[in-house]
Amino acid sequence: MQVKRALVSVTDKSGIVDFVRQLHDFGVEIISTGGTARVLRDAGIPVIGVSEVTGSPEIFGGRVKTLHPKITGGILFRRDNESDCREAEENGIDGIDLVVVNLYDFASKVAEPGVSDDDAIESIDIGGPTLIRSTAKNWKYTAILTSSSQYDAIIEELSNTRTLSDETRRKLASDAFELTAKYDSMISDWFANSGDDSKDDMPNKVTFHLNKQQSMRYGENPQQKAAFYTLAGEEGCGLSSCKQLHGKKLSFNNMIDADIALLMPYEFDEPCVSILKHTTPCGVGTGATIAEAEAFARACDPLSAFGGIIGMNRICDEQTAEQINKAFTEVIVAPGYTPEALQLLTKKKNVRILEAPSSVLAYDGFDLRRVTGGALLQQKDFGFPELKDVKVVTDREPTEEEWNALLFGWKVVKYVKSNAVLFAGVGRTLGIGAGQMSRVDAVKIATMKAEEAKLDLKGSALASDAYFPFADGLLEAVNAGATAVIQPGGSIRDQEVIDAANERNVAMVVTGRRHFRHA
Repeated sequence: MQVKRALVSVTDKSGIVDFVRQLHDFGVEIISTGGTARVLRDAGIPVIGVSEVTGSPEIFGGRVKTLHPKITGGILFRRDNESDCREAEENGIDGIDLVVVNLYDFASKVAEPGVSDDDAIESIDIGGPTLIRSTAKNWKYTAILTSSSQYDAIIEELSNTRTLSDETRRKLASDAFELTAKYDSMISDWFANSGDDSKDDMPNKVTFHLNKQQSMRYGENPQQKAAFYTLAGEEGCGLSSCKQLHGKKLSFNNMIDADIALLMPYEFDEPCVSILKHTTPCGVGTGATIAEAEAFARACDPLSAFGGIIGMNRICDEQTAEQINKAFTEVIVAPGYTPEALQLLTKKKNVRILEAPSSVLAYDGFDLRRVTGGALLQQKDFGFPELKDVKVVTDREPTEEEWNALLFGWKVVKYVKSNAVLFAGVGRTLGIGAGQMSRVDAVKIATMKAEEAKLDLKGSALASDAYFPFADGLLEAVNAGATAVIQPGGSIRDQEVIDAANERNVAMVVTGRRHFRHA
């Protein structure tokens, strides 16, 4: 397919002048509309206005510009169909081989505070999607560009023969229909949700668009096929933005654990390392250096840390790499690695090494949980605003050291599968009890883990992700050595639990907010 005639009408004009200038140098005739035509003419590029082609002016404030048989017909007629060619000639319709269009930014408009319905509706592109869909439908004879990111590759392909291959045009058509599908669903979602007067914070309709980024070796189990998909709007967030530097492909389970290992350390300003196993931390530490943090994290449960997933919020240095290499590790996620650290870590053939971007972006959309017949959506559990208003409910207030341990433990227990408790010292976990049906059992397991790691719980702080329904869980922790407790409160037996703490001279802090983690 030789490109002889192009229609250019873009809202985002980045790169358009250079691109069209090269098309002109190739001998391509340029048709353009309104603002785009002015920009091209100002750059000295000869342009034919759409009105010159159609013989009709732009009308209704620009609502109708390109919706005309001489434009859509020039795109849609089949070049190898005798009847189409005859009708095109009879109606004075010349072929348009290349269409360059991007759409009004509807998303930005409706995100503006207080935007009116009228303003939102005027940001709905009509001519653009029509041109895109028409060109994509007729991809055997035409080519559609919808993004400035496509310009360079198209110029490179045209520079040799002035033609575009079937493969290129089909891929462009696929990208184009994906764009219009997203655009239409975004508008549909707005219509469905903007008129809702129910005062419900959750939308009536949500559309997700997923694109496969990579295949997994298998799913949770070898008999399950799996792949990793990026979610439209979150392409630069979390794991999708990470670069794998070493090791074999990540597994389904690796990805789930790596996601937590990536995000969790960024709850802390100081150097932090988390070691994950089966979606739950088996050790978390902060320190003056990332190596010290790693040592604290591993000491909490060295047995479970074997084969774990390690995440950190600082560049991995040589000392930290040496410590990690002493035991088998599945995955390491860090914002970077010194050359010496990378040289050491890559000696381990099977370790997967991921480099995260310098700033980890956590998209503030919804958590999605698939259930049979549908899905559950919830807002993400971001941050710890409750820490500004915590209340001491016992006679004794925590000491400064206990406060530090309590706040550290509260940030970590949010990532432990519920029912969750953990014993904490300053900047380190000492014992973690996760995923138990009974909070008493969770305390017993956390105590057992500390004993196995030979860590002293005397004077430790206990963090519980939800309230104590009875005093028994608290007393179990106090008997193990805890002298301070942080929990949400809210049980009908809160006073009974507080009284038990006062009897043992234990300081208790209530947050008023829980952090269950069920999945």
